[in-house]
Amino acid sequence: MADTFLYLTLGTRDLAHAARFYDAALAPLGLVRRASEPTEVGYGLPDDRRTRLWITLPFDGRPASHGNGTMPALVAPSQQAVDAFHKAALAHGGTDEGVPGLRPYGPGFYAAYVRDPDGNKLSAVHEGAA
Repeated sequence: MADTFLYLTLGTRDLAHAARFYDAALAPLGLVRRASEPTEVGYGLPDDRRTRLWITLPFDGRPASHGNGTMPALVAPSQQAVDAFHKAALAHGGTDEGVPGLRPYGPGFYAAYVRDPDGNKLSAVHEGAA
């Protein structure tokens, strides 16, 4: 995550619900909640000095909406972590957008796709051997 981008924000309409979803769905990927503020929660790797993924109430006060074609793909340490991400996401209010499995995007490209409770699309991907 640290080498890919500085940070990413996704909007939410219900911060408490979103925090429960992301706490559960990101844990299998090794991401932890690093910040909790009244209008946002932030996630990152435990050993990274930065918080890289922020879930936030929109700054302008208008309702959050998801972008068509927008999808962060998060690195998973194993195929089992992809499976656990998908399972946790569905158990915490997410919806399925593609069950875990190999995809044709490269050798060993194992991914799962979900939407969070606000409709934001996410993917967890493990590249390499099982």
